[in-house]
Amino acid sequence: MTASPATSPAAGRRPDGSLKRASAGPPLRERKKRRTRQALIDTALELFTRHGFGGVTLDELCDEVEVSKRTFFRYFTSKEDVAMAPLQDLWTAFLEELQTGRPDGGPLLELARDALLAALDRTADEEWAHRTLLSLRLADQTPSMHAHSLHFCERTTQAALEILHRRFNLDDRGDPRARLAADMLVAAFRHSLTVWAAQAAQPSEPNSTSTPAGQELATRFRESVAALPGALTLTPGQATD
Repeated sequence: MTASPATSPAAGRRPDGSLKRASAGPPLRERKKRRTRQALIDTALELFTRHGFGGVTLDELCDEVEVSKRTFFRYFTSKEDVAMAPLQDLWTAFLEELQTGRPDGGPLLELARDALLAALDRTADEEWAHRTLLSLRLADQTPSMHAHSLHFCERTTQAALEILHRRFNLDDRGDPRARLAADMLVAAFRHSLTVWAAQAAQPSEPNSTSTPAGQELATRFRESVAALPGALTLTPGQATD
């Protein structure tokens, strides 16, 4: 006689006959929240790209996703906030990596670089890359998005410095080196992001083998960080007639 799914060993019983516990994943409510948040991001980027950032109201966005404005504000503070979400998610992951990463005794800048690379590895799949490119194009055309990005960058930098001061006992708040290291990291990432986005806009060769977007951005970022010491010692040559 064939065992029923409820009693079959393959259906969730251990060799001793006791029931296995289901693998723990995110609770259903958490999964629903993530889906709603992602739907808001994807729909916002689609509508803003199609009609322009100023051509879509918050009411129209919420109607499209079939959520209330109250629900929207549980996830985002503004249209700018939802439009910048892909990059903001990356920097949130960076702060998490900075909080938990194990230092190897190297320079602070290398620690921060590795934390951002780990965040890229976690976050930057092909869907993220597509959303990020849409967000960057919108930001180029929307001054309020650019201003929002600057404010977010400053808040994130301050949060990173707080983590570093707390974890590594950087007690001298008058020492500018930690702040300068954070600013250099951000500058290197912005440069790599600009190069990456420009390359992504170029048509690929018909038979070329494309590198995954996340890996390509990580490569550009490593190159930018590696160029920082040379930037500090770069000496302009004499002007020529």
